[in-house]
Amino acid sequence: MNPRLLAATTGRILRQLRHDPRTVAMLVVVPTVLLTLLYFMFSDQPTGPGQPSTFDRVALIMLGVFPFVIMFLVTSIAMLRERTSGTLERLLTTPLAKLDLLFGYGIAFGLAAAIQAGVATGVAYWLFDLHTTGSAGLVILIAVVNAVLGVALGLFCSAFAQTEFQAVQFMPVVVIPQILLCGLFVGRERMAGWLQAVSDVLPLSYAVEALQQVGAHAEPTATLWRDLAVVLGAVLVALVLAAATLRRRTG
Repeated sequence: MNPRLLAATTGRILRQLRHDPRTVAMLVVVPTVLLTLLYFMFSDQPTGPGQPSTFDRVALIMLGVFPFVIMFLVTSIAMLRERTSGTLERLLTTPLAKLDLLFGYGIAFGLAAAIQAGVATGVAYWLFDLHTTGSAGLVILIAVVNAVLGVALGLFCSAFAQTEFQAVQFMPVVVIPQILLCGLFVGRERMAGWLQAVSDVLPLSYAVEALQQVGAHAEPTATLWRDLAVVLGAVLVALVLAAATLRRRTG
């Protein structure tokens, strides 16, 4: 990769985001609104002594899930527009390599995710009194890594879509199964054997486990760092696959 071209690509994408207020609102405002809904849904739920409240348990996980879902949706549509408008074809006639373009997307949206995660986490901790044993900084770190995972998978899936509607259709295939099997609704150890096996190969399962480690332990654990390494590995694999399947145009 060329660092100069990578920086230029990252800057271009950030400028596009800055001039798109609807996307900025979706990235920053929507997670906060959804957290507000969760707070009022679960704030009156009784909990046992010494047990985390339902809001603490669910909101902590959703701080990682929301960036993943939103970034997948935004990125898959953004890359599709690059192809259908002919922008991608023009870019790839320059010395810009596919990996420069895709990693530029990952860095740009990762920076946007840092702002998103910081705002959402701040609201959760300071406005809604979210309590975790570990630090809020680790929650933000995991949320950003999860957002970049959504970016990488969105870039990969966009190669197989010809319209924005088709890009959205990948959500039930790629995103929703990971949410159902990540351990949010049923502990992974309590799932049927074949479902647990599927869950074990889905990267969101490890992101959720990392967040659960933050909720239960004051200091970072070996399991947390292992889970983050797995998610980052999935990001790299998805970006390489996206580069291999990236097409200049959509027919």
